[in-house]
Amino acid sequence: MDKLSTLIASDTWVPATWEEFLSAVDDPAYGKSKGYYSNGRMRLEMQLSVGFDHSNNHAIIALAINLYGILKGIPFTGLDNCSFRKTGYVEFQPDLAYYVGTKANVIPSGTGIVNLEEYPVPDLVVEVAKSSLLDDRTVKRVLYEDVGIAEYWIVNVETAAVMAYQMSDRGSQRIDTSVMFPGLEIATLDQALQRSLTQDQSQVGAWLMAQFK
Repeated sequence: MDKLSTLIASDTWVPATWEEFLSAVDDPAYGKSKGYYSNGRMRLEMQLSVGFDHSNNHAIIALAINLYGILKGIPFTGLDNCSFRKTGYVEFQPDLAYYVGTKANVIPSGTGIVNLEEYPVPDLVVEVAKSSLLDDRTVKRVLYEDVGIAEYWIVNVETAAVMAYQMSDRGSQRIDTSVMFPGLEIATLDQALQRSLTQDQSQVGAWLMAQFK
């Protein structure tokens, strides 16, 4: 195995050209990985080791956002592990991404990787973090600031809690209530994650609906 392959397999940011990044993400050996590229570095996160807690947190957060948007009549389109690309500059593949309001229908059906030279960045991105928490709080946070994401959430699987940031002018600050989904309190998301430790998703969903009505 060459040096680049070794570094990719360890979920590490690696200095790379854009062409090297494309070659890596097109390699069948990394077909189940998530790809990121920013400032001349790439990171491929292998998905084979994703376990129950990570997957369950992912599902609970998507459930909460979707229920809130539906009950409050907020137009949205949610995307699961979608790739966003500006050729030669950046690529990211968050666990969840949302286009909200007037952007809800901005991406037409049939689109593959979302071309950020043609379409806007999503309004909200969510990363579910277990082994990647430090990276999600640092390098990816800067990446999302740079590309103009309006709101960024990090779900800490170990603590079953959400860190939410509002982003503007290539900076960010912690928030307690969502901006893109007005009135959605981050504390409610934390409680839903805590409930999911002992309740199934139907029970958590019923509780969420009671909070949102």
